[in-house]
Amino acid sequence: MSQLEKATSADGTTIAYEAYGTGPVAVVVGGAFCDRGAFRDVAQALGELGMTGVTYDRRGRGDSGDTQPGAGAQRRDVVAREIEDLTAVIAATGESDSPAYAFGASSGGALVIEAIAAGTPIAKGAAIEVPYRSDAWPAPDDYIGTLERFEEAGDREGILRYFNNIVVGMPDEMVEGMKGTPMWEPMLAMTYTVKYDGYCLGGDDQSLPTETLRRVTVPFLSICSSGTMMPALHDSAAVLADALPDGRAVELPGDFHQVHADVLAPVLVEFYRA
Repeated sequence: MSQLEKATSADGTTIAYEAYGTGPVAVVVGGAFCDRGAFRDVAQALGELGMTGVTYDRRGRGDSGDTQPGAGAQRRDVVAREIEDLTAVIAATGESDSPAYAFGASSGGALVIEAIAAGTPIAKGAAIEVPYRSDAWPAPDDYIGTLERFEEAGDREGILRYFNNIVVGMPDEMVEGMKGTPMWEPMLAMTYTVKYDGYCLGGDDQSLPTETLRRVTVPFLSICSSGTMMPALHDSAAVLADALPDGRAVELPGDFHQVHADVLAPVLVEFYRA
């Protein structure tokens, strides 16, 4: 059983993580509303397959800090801090002479892509259904500005409802059904970090970042789930793989926007070791 550990990012922010097993580092990067517990099962499964499976709290979530970049910060500043966080976790858990790997879930995959493009030492990357947008599936208008107005008003529930209703397309009665469940308060606590995921995806323009993708020259596995019935999201995996210099796409059996750890981890390990 892993204990809570902490790394220090370049700006002094404390980043909490858990590591399982021994071997080359394989970091799991969660997407919106995900803390380190969301993918603990994947990290544990990677640890059981001969790797050091790592799951961490991205800044502003769980036990991690959230040093603000300062007034006038631009999208690149926020994304750079997240990349530094991931780099710090890799440095804290890996050996200098051993390769490191990363898997991103949803918008966490966009962070993995940004990190590799920026030169973070990741030998191979993988992601499931990174939700880059297209003309057929446009991003919400004034996305970042809308989130910031909710934040300025201190309306965490407004962000939670906006994200699930407008961004995900979940009926309001389903969001209402979350109230009173164990997930509600932790999700509310993470609402201000949704903007960070938006920045990783490109801000208001969340289309495929072709210039960034050209710099992702390491092998990259783009995964979709058989249970994702939304065509634009399901097919985004193949679109991403086609746009990468060394991308490949695979569909795995799973539920909506997720693949269970016992299915996902062996595929990741096979890809990383190939």
